[in-house]
Amino acid sequence: MPSLNQTRPQHTGLEGRIADLIAPGLESIGYELVRVTIMGKQTPTVQIMADRADQTQLSLDDCERISHLVSAVLDVDDPISSAWTLEVSSTGIDRPLTRVKDWNRFAGHLAKIEMDVPIAAGRKRVTATVLSADDTAARVKLDTGETVDLPHHDIRKAKLVLTEDLIKATETPSPPN
Repeated sequence: MPSLNQTRPQHTGLEGRIADLIAPGLESIGYELVRVTIMGKQTPTVQIMADRADQTQLSLDDCERISHLVSAVLDVDDPISSAWTLEVSSTGIDRPLTRVKDWNRFAGHLAKIEMDVPIAAGRKRVTATVLSADDTAARVKLDTGETVDLPHHDIRKAKLVLTEDLIKATETPSPPN
């Protein structure tokens, strides 16, 4: 069984508190938390990005179900002292890479990565081919051919680059006739 580090995103601060509050409930009804983002100050928007645990495409009904669960949890636990709005969405094809399992699932595809600390010739932003990941780091191949390990705690954000190969890899097979 994979560790929680592999199946849940790592968040800090208020986003981490919200993730810790909602992830178990989402998992209990067949979803996986991909990302929590809080945008704005006066009336913050809590953005929840999720996947279906069975890896099928997230539907509008799924987003509605997730929204009801998250709203109920946040209303009870009240981690945000002011009024807030909730936005629930699927990951999309050019999804963020927030969990170890995402890095491993999309090995061989391109990702744009933004680091908190410089890597490779002092760059903080790179586009690289995803190779693999474990609990401590993501392994990527830079355009120079160099393979580097990027500690998860130093990755500010990472997302897949929309390419023909990625589209093909994520296409839903047509139902049999």
